[in-house]
Amino acid sequence: MTQSSLQNSVALVTGGSRGIGAAIARKMASMAASIVICGRNQSQLKQTASNISSQGGRCEGLVCDVANLDSVEQLAKTVLDKYGRIDVLVNNAGIGSFSGPLHTLDPADYDRVMNTNLRGVYYTIRAFAPTMIKQNTGDIINVSSIASKNALPNGAVYSASKWGLNGLTYSVAEELRTHNIRVSVVCPGSVDTDLSPHAGKSKERMLKPDDVAHVVAMLVTQAPQSFASEIVLRPTQKP
Repeated sequence: MTQSSLQNSVALVTGGSRGIGAAIARKMASMAASIVICGRNQSQLKQTASNISSQGGRCEGLVCDVANLDSVEQLAKTVLDKYGRIDVLVNNAGIGSFSGPLHTLDPADYDRVMNTNLRGVYYTIRAFAPTMIKQNTGDIINVSSIASKNALPNGAVYSASKWGLNGLTYSVAEELRTHNIRVSVVCPGSVDTDLSPHAGKSKERMLKPDDVAHVVAMLVTQAPQSFASEIVLRPTQKP
C-alpha cells in the first residue's frame, strides 16, 4: 500500500467488514490512515482487518451495534483511549427491508431499519463529534442511497431512512462547519453488494464498492477551504 495524504489520520468505518464499508476501509488504509472498522460479526471484522493488514495497511476490527447507544459509547471510548483522536467518521452501516408494501411491514422491521440507518448515525456523531470539535477539524461522511432521491416501491422504510439521513446530514453540516468539520452525504445508485435484491439488473453495469470508496477518498482529501456537501453517484449505464 502506498502512503498518501491521510498519514497520521485515524478513520472509523461503520459496517466496515464487507461490501462498501470494507472497500472504503481498504482505500483509506492505502492512503496511510489508521483504520478502525466496526460491525456485529466478529469473524468478518477479523478477516477484513487481516486482509488490509496483509497489504501493508493498519486496520483493526471492533464489534459494535450502531443501533445500541451503550455499544457505540464503548466503541468511542476504546477508539479515543487508544488513538486520542478521530479524523474521519464514515457512517456506512445500513440494512434494508424490501419484502413488500409498507402496510404489510412488521413494525419490528420498521424499527430495525430506522434504528440502524438513522438512529445509529445520530449515536456515532454524538459520540465522536465532541472530539472533532476539540481538534477543530474532521470529516464525517454519511453513506446514503439514490433511494433518498427516488421512489422505491416495496422499500418505503429503507427510502425513508435514507431521506432522513440526507436531512440529518445537511443540518449537522451547518452545525459543525464553524469548527472546520465537513459533513457530507454520498448517495450511490445500484451497487453490486448483497444488501438488497437486484432482480433483472446487470451486475456488469452496476457500481462497485470501490467506486463509492473512490468518492469518499475524494471528499476527505479536499483542500481545507473546499466542502462538497453531497455527491450523487450513478452507474454510467442504467443496470
